[in-house]
Amino acid sequence: MALLDTAAVATPLGGPDLPQERRLVTELPGPRSAEILARKADAVAAGVGHTVPVAAVAAGGGVVVDADGNSLIDLGSGIAVTTVGNAHPKVAAAVAAQAAQFTHTCFMISPYESYIGVAEALNRLTPGDFAKKSALFNSGAEAVENAIKIARKHTGRQAVVAFDHGYHGRTNLTMALTAKSMPYKSGFGPFAPEVYRAPMSYPFRDGLEGGEAAARVILQLEKQIGADNLAAVIIEPIQGEGGFIVPAEGFLPAILDWCRANGVVFIADEVQTGFARTGHMFASEIFGIEPDLITTAKGIAGGLPLAAVTGRSEIMDASHAGGLGGTYGGNPIACAAALAAIDVFENDGVIERAREIGGILTARLGAIQEKDARIGDIRGHGAMIAAEFVDPETKAPDAALTAAVAKACVAQGVIVLTCGTYGNVIRFLPPLSIGDDLLNEGLDVVAAALAQA
Repeated sequence: MALLDTAAVATPLGGPDLPQERRLVTELPGPRSAEILARKADAVAAGVGHTVPVAAVAAGGGVVVDADGNSLIDLGSGIAVTTVGNAHPKVAAAVAAQAAQFTHTCFMISPYESYIGVAEALNRLTPGDFAKKSALFNSGAEAVENAIKIARKHTGRQAVVAFDHGYHGRTNLTMALTAKSMPYKSGFGPFAPEVYRAPMSYPFRDGLEGGEAAARVILQLEKQIGADNLAAVIIEPIQGEGGFIVPAEGFLPAILDWCRANGVVFIADEVQTGFARTGHMFASEIFGIEPDLITTAKGIAGGLPLAAVTGRSEIMDASHAGGLGGTYGGNPIACAAALAAIDVFENDGVIERAREIGGILTARLGAIQEKDARIGDIRGHGAMIAAEFVDPETKAPDAALTAAVAKACVAQGVIVLTCGTYGNVIRFLPPLSIGDDLLNEGLDVVAAALAQA
């Protein structure tokens, strides 16, 4: 780790030209970041928290630089958003060019080609050899809300099933779909009705084969809800906030088959898993499933706010004209960014890079686990890997250890994020632009933090 003596560092340029090094000029937060965070406390609602005590001024490759010149290794990608890398040159150029042309007309007023281009790309790239259509929105939660709207309109039914440990957003309907109370739901009810919850396949904790876990779910759907009342089942192929839970083999295909047999819309929430993150363009491909609808956001536009619902044409066309949309949905600047990001995903080898990163993460974490039984499970695919921390004797979740390790990593200049229903999982979501040396250095810090915890 490089050290600087300067107390103040000029704001650097971002993007891949940023020096790729972990560098601590000050303790965190430094004086300039502390000043900015004090302003945040005065001006921003207390409910808007933050994980890392720095004020970012630049980012790119595999680092985030703060207002004091500290350079932190980024193993979070802004929660899986900057997958192609922060300020990627193709994305930055596309944004600048579009901003110079026009910033907004509202697609529902005066359509523009870039929105259509994004829809065409999504229709082509998402799993399923059938006719598809797409609609664009602003956030993952908004995409999920609209997917539920579309499914209800198509089926004429109301009930929706989500899963234990699932996370789908912070709006009223998506809070109802989300499993975890704190911090996402507590005190914010009442929530939208006709939302039911089913048990997720969680191999580390339930010990069930995929078929067994699916049979448990199907029995609950049939006996507690009734197929004739059910509009949709929504599930993350690999759960994100819930702890990067990878369902047992056969679980998702069995649920999908039951949905098809009963006219229930199967929605894959790929907001966190989409766009090369798992070493596949979409995580549904890992499990061999072709969802009726897919929701996407996060990595879609290289850091700009954009989201989508893509699916079978006959389902997507269920809504009446004007039933879908929004003032900013498919903003032209975000669409330009998305087209550039999709070009990177398809042509710059980032899917293969995600697999390489996944190999490094699983190998390094596996070596740590061999020496420390407090890591109970390592799971995930591609550049979406998690370590679950437990009591080595009982396998009970150890949230305190998880928090201590994460805090120590941040103090040493490595951004890591925690997650999981029990708060005992560290998730690794590095940008695919990170170099091997920087990634390994970050994992060295993680290993040292765990050893000292």
